[in-house]
Amino acid sequence: MPPPAAPPSFRQHLEVETPEHVLLDFEIAGIGSRALAAIIDFVILLALLLALSFALRLWPRGGEHWTRAIFTLAAFALYWGYHTFFEGVWRGQTPGKRLLGIRVIRDTGHAVRLSDAAARNLLRAADMLPPPYLLGALLVAIHPRGKRLGDLVAGTVVVRDQPVITAAAGPPAAEAESDAAGAPELSDEEFRVLREFSDRSPALPAPTRERLARDIAARFASRYPHRPAGAVAFLAGLYRDELARRRGRFGARAARPAKGGGAGSVAERLVARKSTRWREFQALAERVSRRGLDDLSAGELPDFARRYREVAADLARARTYGADALVVTGLERLVAAGHGALYRDERRTWGRILRAITVECPAAVVEARRYVLLAFLVFALPALAGHLLLRERPALAEEILPDVILERAEAGVARSERGQGYVEVVAGERPVMASGIIGNNLTVAFNCFAGGIFLGVGSLVFLAYNGLSIGAASGHFANAGLSGYLWTFIVGHGVLELFSIWVAGAAGFLLGRAVVAPGDLTRRDALVLNGRLAIRMIGVVVLLLLIAGTIEGLISSGDWPLSLRLGVSAGSVVFLIGYLAHGARSLSRAHAA
Repeated sequence: MPPPAAPPSFRQHLEVETPEHVLLDFEIAGIGSRALAAIIDFVILLALLLALSFALRLWPRGGEHWTRAIFTLAAFALYWGYHTFFEGVWRGQTPGKRLLGIRVIRDTGHAVRLSDAAARNLLRAADMLPPPYLLGALLVAIHPRGKRLGDLVAGTVVVRDQPVITAAAGPPAAEAESDAAGAPELSDEEFRVLREFSDRSPALPAPTRERLARDIAARFASRYPHRPAGAVAFLAGLYRDELARRRGRFGARAARPAKGGGAGSVAERLVARKSTRWREFQALAERVSRRGLDDLSAGELPDFARRYREVAADLARARTYGADALVVTGLERLVAAGHGALYRDERRTWGRILRAITVECPAAVVEARRYVLLAFLVFALPALAGHLLLRERPALAEEILPDVILERAEAGVARSERGQGYVEVVAGERPVMASGIIGNNLTVAFNCFAGGIFLGVGSLVFLAYNGLSIGAASGHFANAGLSGYLWTFIVGHGVLELFSIWVAGAAGFLLGRAVVAPGDLTRRDALVLNGRLAIRMIGVVVLLLLIAGTIEGLISSGDWPLSLRLGVSAGSVVFLIGYLAHGARSLSRAHAA
């Protein structure tokens, strides 16, 4: 009578074929484990913020303004950068994901890069709508690979972190062969039970370990009447002895063959003979994962590649011979680690990051210049319309402008007569203002970018609304005879700040274009390719808004003369032109090659 069929599995899987034609099977992480990991990370974030707040309270008296500025920037960096940092440098795992045994990988099976982590986490601004993360949770639940919007843009997937091979330590193969004589004494099933107990016993509570050991040892009581008093010690010794026998020259002679043929016997002998090699490759792969291939010497690099091919072949054999699922998944993880190390296309070095900021990011803006022009028009036309509308119909100001703008315009005449500027902050408060401006502007830019995933409409609305607001405000100040008063404040930081918003909107339009009109590509591929270009553009946005926020907080909000403000503005234009020109030259060389 045939054995009953296995119950159907409803778990989702991702299969990736390596260049060596080895199939890697990853199990997709479910929404429950991802949600729990997110909760753990949220608690850790709160703890970090509380710890930072407490540490800054110890700052010497007189530096309260700087502590507030540092806390504002640090809180912003933690909120937006926590997941990006850990996923980008810690093998796709935040602390919460590591505790839950899940990690982020690319669709190709490679480890995520820092840029991939940035793309998937900046899209949280879209995934969280409507709060709390209802859209993202819905997509994870219904997508065949459990992807939210951030995963679709970054080309990533969250998988279960498969167990590492943890074969119990034993004597080296050569030593075992000389110490153990004769053929194996246990059946393959008995040896498998011993191996699984040896693998898992270190993680078991002591009472549970002792109870299981006594139950297993009872199976061998008739054959081994004289044994150590402790069941755990007896099983450890029996496992080492049997492992040595199976590694020896008589390993093919199993005492009690498994039912159903010899495939199980071959699989057990494979595990017995190769587990030491697998552990050695595991240690080498972990070293490469932490430090990169550059850490290997000239002799170690070909050895690493050779060992990788050996483990890949062992994985194919283990599947063919029906090895235990724990062995197969452990080998899959080893092959995936070696595959990611050998075929990754990014080195995590400061030089690599510097090149991205100085070359690749401005080149991306130049490459997407048509989208930047479109974003400028979407911003400028409503701005012009708002300005002209308020000039023609001044009474509309009270209906469409916020109260704070109306109040500043009313106070502007008196302030201008006294020689005061639009905003003047005492010197001690300027660092606080700068940090707040940087955080606010970056948040607006990130939201403008993420809104592009909604067919480009989100980015369009952000740009048009901000353009209309600025245009209407300038028209209202012009009606009050305060145009110079307003633009004296804006001129210092406005060039970089406005250009950054246009670039963020252009990056969002790239996402919208991939969804609406992917061209010859599939929407999935177009979204990933455009997402890679867009995230480099966001690198420019971050750099420019850091500079613009510093200028606005320290110079524009002070009592500096107009000549200095104009000089800063001119310097910003020169810097921006030079920065983009450097990217354009790099792009031209890349196209020529």
